[in-house]
Amino acid sequence: MNDLSLGTLLSVLAVLLAASGLFSIAETAMMAANRHRLKHRAGQGQRGAQLALDLLAKTERLLGVILLGNNLINAAAATLTAVIVARLFGEGELALALGTVAVTFAILVFSEITPKVIGAAHADAIAPYAAYALNPLLRPPVTWVVAFVNLFVQALLWLTRLRGAASAGAALTQEEIRSLVLEGQYFRGKHRAMLANLFDLEDATVDDVMTPRHQIHALDLAERPAALREQLATSFHTRLPVCEHSLDNVLGILHIKQVLALQGEGIDAEALRPLLRPPYFVPAGTPLLTQLSQFQHDRQRLGLVVDEYGELKGLVTIEDIVEEIIGEFTTGAPGGGTATQWRREADGSVVVDGMTPLRVLNRRLGMRFPLDGPKTLSGAVVEALGDIPDAGQAIVLAGQRVEVLQTQGRAVRVARVTPAVTPAAVPLQTGGGRA
Repeated sequence: MNDLSLGTLLSVLAVLLAASGLFSIAETAMMAANRHRLKHRAGQGQRGAQLALDLLAKTERLLGVILLGNNLINAAAATLTAVIVARLFGEGELALALGTVAVTFAILVFSEITPKVIGAAHADAIAPYAAYALNPLLRPPVTWVVAFVNLFVQALLWLTRLRGAASAGAALTQEEIRSLVLEGQYFRGKHRAMLANLFDLEDATVDDVMTPRHQIHALDLAERPAALREQLATSFHTRLPVCEHSLDNVLGILHIKQVLALQGEGIDAEALRPLLRPPYFVPAGTPLLTQLSQFQHDRQRLGLVVDEYGELKGLVTIEDIVEEIIGEFTTGAPGGGTATQWRREADGSVVVDGMTPLRVLNRRLGMRFPLDGPKTLSGAVVEALGDIPDAGQAIVLAGQRVEVLQTQGRAVRVARVTPAVTPAAVPLQTGGGRA
């Protein structure tokens, strides 16, 4: 090197630093690139994206080539810096120390930190071009050198038992995918909410969405023909469970449109019996996703939920499950209201029907009621108090203050819920409590 001018040596050093920087950009971009996006682009015919995927499938060889080139260049740059410092300042210890600091600073700024920041920020755009540059290096004789080095790497991984642990977490768990949906930037608005609801279906059962037994609108064939005709004429359902004397004796399901073929005065119990379809029973506790698939397989739209003793607990329809995914889209009884209606007050509290499901309150009002116990607000209040509440009683449930406004029989009819209340700030029971 004594024959080379100082300017030439400095130029060679700059080229080495730039080459090291390119290796750093390639390494960071290849490792940080979104593989799903690369697969999409490869499917559209982008050769660079496919080449990047092929290289990423051979991670050990890829990293071996990149690190081999990067370290060789950095070592050469350090040696060249020592030569330049000796030319300028002699071979004293202070000069060598200053040269070491200078080359370290140059490598960090120009060959490591800055290139890697650029590579991470534009990984998806850079990776296909980096693949073109790196692909020729993954051939002999470079791969022979990498293979020789990898022998020692494999031995070290085997001794430390790290290989299995490193490859075990390749697949994303369901909770990690859920976090990507909720916190990432891939989905927004309604799409994000629908995908999040799909994950919630894993933990929900038919008990969470069914219409409770006492709210089922059923046709009782034991009624007078005039009463049957009036109920059919005013029904807002397309299908009705049909029983005789009580819901403990369900005879079948009646499709309202089949009644249209009957003459008005000819509608009676005997005329309706041949139109009934066999009842479709659903075991309590069936997961919603399972029941949705079962509805599809059995070509059914309505099921009667029964417990382990065969007692009727409620009614679930395919619309109930679909609404858990996309939100409510059906209407209730004309003028009758639904169990999920509420009214927001000026102080931020919400007046709700006591039979409102806790899942609905949590999802639509951002509350935090636990879902592993009672399914409705009324049930949660009764369980927490251990008694039937009176109007005016209040209780704190999961940070929400719940005040009973009206009761009906053994249930809470109307309640006022104030979100995010500190438990210490609200007395556990107020108003006229029971002894």
